[in-house]
Amino acid sequence: MSAPRGRALALVAVLVLVLGGCTLPGEEVAGNAFDPDDPPGQVAGYAADDRLGIDGTEPLTEAELEAVTYRAMARIELLRGLEFEEDVEVEVIDREEYREEGGIGEDAGTAFDEELWRGTFVVDGETGVATAVEELYGGAVRGYYADGRIVLVSDDPGAPRVDRDTLVHELVHALQDQQFGLERSGERLDERRAELGLIEGEAEYLPALYAERCESEWECLATPPGAIGEPSAERFNVGLFLSIYAPYSEGPAFVAGLREEGGWEAVDAAYDDPPASTSQLIHPERYPDDRPVEPAIADRSSAEWEPFTDREGDRRLDTVGEATIFASLWANGVVDRSLLDGGDDRSPYNYSHPATAGWAGDAFSVYGDGDEVGHVWKLEWRSASDAESFERAYRDLLAEHDATERGGVHRIPDGEPFAGAYHVDRERTTVTVVGGPTVESLAEIHGIEPAVEGHEAGSATGAEPSASVETAAGGPAPVAG
Repeated sequence: MSAPRGRALALVAVLVLVLGGCTLPGEEVAGNAFDPDDPPGQVAGYAADDRLGIDGTEPLTEAELEAVTYRAMARIELLRGLEFEEDVEVEVIDREEYREEGGIGEDAGTAFDEELWRGTFVVDGETGVATAVEELYGGAVRGYYADGRIVLVSDDPGAPRVDRDTLVHELVHALQDQQFGLERSGERLDERRAELGLIEGEAEYLPALYAERCESEWECLATPPGAIGEPSAERFNVGLFLSIYAPYSEGPAFVAGLREEGGWEAVDAAYDDPPASTSQLIHPERYPDDRPVEPAIADRSSAEWEPFTDREGDRRLDTVGEATIFASLWANGVVDRSLLDGGDDRSPYNYSHPATAGWAGDAFSVYGDGDEVGHVWKLEWRSASDAESFERAYRDLLAEHDATERGGVHRIPDGEPFAGAYHVDRERTTVTVVGGPTVESLAEIHGIEPAVEGHEAGSATGAEPSASVETAAGGPAPVAG
């Protein structure tokens, strides 16, 4: 996994990268100096078709690690048609040292982030985002790329075992960094996930091309066989996992499609015009012209409740996106089908569903009164039918959490993980969700009053204009995926 902003981590549970091993017992493999003027397909004296006699049954020596790394770099050059411009340092550290370095690459801990993940029913307020992320990553990290170097995390760094896919994946990130840079412009959650779909998609796609050569032409390190299965809620937060995993599942097919249609030149060009939403990853035919819209959220909060602002003092907004909405609905049992249904070798999980496929854009705003927080989440859909499908799914989600409805307001009982009051309204292609700690807080946050005497619940000032949309333009601090 790359680290375009901060350090993002390669997750073995996410990437299915189980450590293998390789060595030639008692024999050192001589290495050579990296030379950027080497011809394509040759790196530091190693060629793509070299046979090193390293079969992956024993831990690596330092010289063997260097040899298999340079050979892998030569092969990646051959496959990708791009050359490494600089050497790539590969370092092995133990898990304790990794933990001391810290940093998990996911927004966690701020009140805004906590409310976004709680308001989308992904991380409950009792657990907290930081805890959920720590449980998700746990002891499964096996390596990452950052600052020009690959770091492999080993339980025994003196005798590291290196899985082929792990090494190739991180070397692809090094090549991307040298050729295109890994700094991305996305500021909102969904846009960052989308940009990572290009970066991580290519880093997953190339190891698959590499593996095809291993089956027919190249001597290769062993990589343990295995098939991806559905994630288990007993191990970690499934909704958060699926949100983070979306670039890895949907990205390879996206990149493969670009290459099949326009060659590697089309992939190169995408780094200047990356996907703008996870919807474009899930539905590649929407790239590049189908841009997300941003529904306008009128500020109807009382003097006691104020919207959260960014560093410039502007109201802070974020975009949840199709992939994370699907992740929430699946994790909460609303989408009742296997993730593997409709998946394939390139995209193992199927993130498309009628309740989310019509996503056109959304905006999430958080409000606070100094003690408690709430939110307004406004979603725009491609058609009125799409909006109705999501509204129905969202009401099912509330029911999954034992919400009771009175006067148009849904109440999840105190003591439940997502306790609070929720109001959902649909107007043509727009769905607006307002959430707060109490029924009374909904009026303070967005003018929502419970219906009385048979009148429908709604805004104290009338329905919001559903046609008021504009092109999404970014928002708060970045999240690494």
